[in-house]
Amino acid sequence: MMSRFLSPNVALGIAPIALVIALWQGLVSFGFAPAVLLPPPAFVFGRLLQQLVTSTFQQEIAATLIRLFAGFAIAVVVGVSVGIAAAASPAINAVVRPIVRVLAPLPKVALYPALLLLLGFGHGSKITLVAADALFPILLSTYYGASTVEQKLIWSAMAAGTPRREILFKVVLPAAMPSILTGCRIGLVISCIVVFLAEMITSTDGLGHELVTAARTFQAVDMFVPLITISLLGLILNGLLGVVRSYLLRGFPEA
Repeated sequence: MMSRFLSPNVALGIAPIALVIALWQGLVSFGFAPAVLLPPPAFVFGRLLQQLVTSTFQQEIAATLIRLFAGFAIAVVVGVSVGIAAAASPAINAVVRPIVRVLAPLPKVALYPALLLLLGFGHGSKITLVAADALFPILLSTYYGASTVEQKLIWSAMAAGTPRREILFKVVLPAAMPSILTGCRIGLVISCIVVFLAEMITSTDGLGHELVTAARTFQAVDMFVPLITISLLGLILNGLLGVVRSYLLRGFPEA
């Protein structure tokens, strides 16, 4: 009966996770790692379930999600807008290209101290760091998708009487959507990593702050709980983005 509910893709996706958990349990059970430093999976997941029903831990999750969503949303709006504009205008492309070449390889976390001085220790600096890191994958994917739209699609739309101002939204943007959503998926993963890192460096709340607090007090089980939580959040958000992608690309064969 279970085979009717678990597709091969789902089973293949669960298998590596189960293998990691089994390896984790094996390291503890056979004494390769002391339980005081590497708690058994059952202890960690049990503690996670206890924490999830507490309002304090829910507030920590909410703080992380607010920063993640705000930074990611800014990156999507700016990245898609600039990417489309650069693909449509050679003048804008000439301005954007050198900026991207200089800033894209730069580790944005190196700018975090300056952001702290400018924006303080609250949400602003962390949201800005998330947006800066997630921006370039989205921008580059958008630019690539928009610049590779077949010219005959635009000519066909113009021949059908589509006004020039509507070609962007009716032809270019839909044709570039697969590439844009790929960039968004990469940007979402980066956002999860960066918001957690920013909270670890300096914060008074959030999952990253929870991990640092537990590490300072040598609470190994509580230290693993935020790690598992951010991983689960990333898995859930990636799944939701996959659902959105399937809906938006329902007319595409590869969707």
